Amino acid sequence: MVHPSDLAIGGWDISSMNLAEAMDRAQVLEPTLKTLVRKDMSQIKPLPSIYYPTFIAANQEERADNLLAGSKACWAHVEQIRKDICDFKQKNDLDKVIVQWTANTERYALLIDGVNDTADNLIQAIKNGHEEVSPSTVFAVACILEGVPFINGSPQNTFVPGAIALAERHNAFIGGDDFKSGQTKMKSALVDFLITAGIKITAIASYNHLGNNDGKNLSSAEQFRSKEISKSNVVDDMVAANNVLYKPGEHPDHTVVIKYMPSIGDHKRAMDDVQAELFLGGRQTISIYNICQDSLLAAPLILDLIIIAELMTRIQWRLHDDGTMEESDDGYKGFHSVLSILSYMLKAPLTPPGTPVVNALAKQRAAMVNIFRACIGLSPESDMTLEHKLL
Repeated sequence: MVHPSDLAIGGWDISSMNLAEAMDRAQVLEPTLKTLVRKDMSQIKPLPSIYYPTFIAANQEERADNLLAGSKACWAHVEQIRKDICDFKQKNDLDKVIVQWTANTERYALLIDGVNDTADNLIQAIKNGHEEVSPSTVFAVACILEGVPFINGSPQNTFVPGAIALAERHNAFIGGDDFKSGQTKMKSALVDFLITAGIKITAIASYNHLGNNDGKNLSSAEQFRSKEISKSNVVDDMVAANNVLYKPGEHPDHTVVIKYMPSIGDHKRAMDDVQAELFLGGRQTISIYNICQDSLLAAPLILDLIIIAELMTRIQWRLHDDGTMEESDDGYKGFHSVLSILSYMLKAPLTPPGTPVVNALAKQRAAMVNIFRACIGLSPESDMTLEHKLL
């Protein structure tokens, strides 16, 4: 794997602050740590980005002082992003570039036939300046055309059907959606444990309040809806997989609330109340109170996603040779354009069309570990341990 110290970091932002100033504004890192890295951080200034006001909360407008011209999708934005990627790669003498969306949550883009349903329609919609093409989708299209992996760390539907089809056409890697850092990771572990143990969850109420800029953006209803979907869907496949506890179509009541409280800063408060049915009509209530620094939980996920996505660009696989393979064809293939192996670190895992979504944390991690084991010639891990159980 690539060593984190070998990464060159750059990017775009609608705010012109260099990263040293941005550290002070965010008030996340300790003053002594900021002092150690201030010189290096002050030299990193974001490139101008695209800003489509209808996609993020109006309260972000005061930060928007570092913009490319234009307030809706256009092909000039795609070309500029591609140029920025090429320039960054050349300037830093890089082998490859990985792009990751770590910006504000956008509202959901409407899925419209003839606009974002196919690769060709999506490209034409960008050229026509259609107002239902989001900034993150424009970045995704630019990266796909440039052959650069693109990972979506926010909950909006960046990867509309047309974007996925475009990635498949160009054999470009994409991954998403939404960093799985604090409350959702704990919830997915708890739900997986309870349901597989035969305990029927009937209701989950999740409450959050936070004060950083993410919370400010999410105080807008449309942006909150994107987050609500990604945080709510995390239990769906685990419920659907147990047809003993749940009838077809049955699922727990699940409510997610996020409130913006500026004085809290980045120290998010997350509370979960889980109600469950037990054997012979019994009841169980599990309450979790979790205080976590949102940004510092997400930061290592950003690194892990970049490192694993880069590794996936170098791995090919094939079935065992059965003697029928043509001499001119070595049979090796790459991974599907949609990197579902990244699911362990993402709230709303993106999977290839027509394939199941797995949210169970243990299954996600096992899939990743066993793929890595295969790469070095080891068999998949098994928890049977028959050697300790047989006579």
